[in-house]
Amino acid sequence: MSQKIKAHLALLGANIFYGAGFTVAKMVMPRLIQPLGFILIRVGVVTFLFWLSFMGGSRFRAKIQRKDWPILILGGLFGVALNQMMFFMGLNLTFPIHAALIMMSTPLLITIIALFMLREKIGPGKAIGLLLGISGAILLMSAGKELTITGNSTRGDFFILINATSYAVYLVMIKPLMHRYRPIIVIRWVFLFGFLMVIPFGWPQFSAINWAVFTFNDYLCVIFIVVCVTFFTYLWNIYGLHILSPSVAGAYIYMQPIFAAIISVIFTGEKLTLIKLLATILIFSGVYMVNFGFKKKRIDLEDAVMPE
Repeated sequence: MSQKIKAHLALLGANIFYGAGFTVAKMVMPRLIQPLGFILIRVGVVTFLFWLSFMGGSRFRAKIQRKDWPILILGGLFGVALNQMMFFMGLNLTFPIHAALIMMSTPLLITIIALFMLREKIGPGKAIGLLLGISGAILLMSAGKELTITGNSTRGDFFILINATSYAVYLVMIKPLMHRYRPIIVIRWVFLFGFLMVIPFGWPQFSAINWAVFTFNDYLCVIFIVVCVTFFTYLWNIYGLHILSPSVAGAYIYMQPIFAAIISVIFTGEKLTLIKLLATILIFSGVYMVNFGFKKKRIDLEDAVMPE
C-alpha cells in the first residue's frame, strides 16, 4: 500500500471519529462536564499519550531548530488551545447542525490561507471540488431541519467559526515542519504547549466535576472523545498532512456530515432520504475533485516560504 493511500485512509478515519464526536460530546456536556473542563481532560491525557513516544528511542527524538520554536508554540495556540476551547464552548451553546455547517468553511479557509502562506495554487478541479463539497454538506445538514437562531446559538456559532479559522491556520503553518521532523515529534510539542495554555482556563471547571454521578456509558463517552476524537484524529491528521497538502487534508472535512448522518440513523433512528443521498454524492464528488480532478499540477511544499 502506497504512502498516499495510507494518508487518505488516515484522514478518512479521523473524520469518521470527528463526525461521531458532534453527537457523543453533547451526551455529557454540559450535563456532567463544562466545556473548558472537558478540554483540559482531552488535552492533558492526549499530551501524555503523545509523549510516550519519547520512550521509543532516538528515532522519536530530535533537536528542534531555534527558528521552529515559534511555529510550535503558535501551533499549540491555534491547533490545540484556541481550536479546542472555541469548538467545545461553541458546541455547548449551539446545535450540532449549526456546528457542522460552520465547520464546512474550514477547507475554504485552508485554501485561502495556503494560497498566501504556502503559495499553493487553486486549479479548476480543486475549485469545483470545493463548491461541490460545500453544496453537498449544506444540503445534507440542513435537509428537513429548522435552523433556529437564538442569542446563545449565534454566540456559539461565532465560537465555532473561530475554531474553524484557527484550525485552518494550524494546518497550513505546521505543514513545513512535517518535512523536518517526524509527525509524532511535532504533534507532541504542539500538544504540550497547547496544554500549558489550556490549564488556566480549564482547571476551575475540571475541579468542579462530580465524578460520582457518572454512569458506565458516561465514562465511555469521555474515553471516546479523548482517545478517538482527539488522540487518533490528531495523529492521523498530522500523518496525512505529512504526505498530502493542507487543502487536500481539509477537504475530508466534507465527509463529517455523512458519518454524522449514519451515526444518527443507527443511534437515533433518523431516516435516510433522497436529499441526503444526493448530498452524499455531492460530497464524495467534491472530495474526489479536490484530490484527483482534472489535471493536477504537483506543488512542492518543501520549498514553501513560511514567515520567520
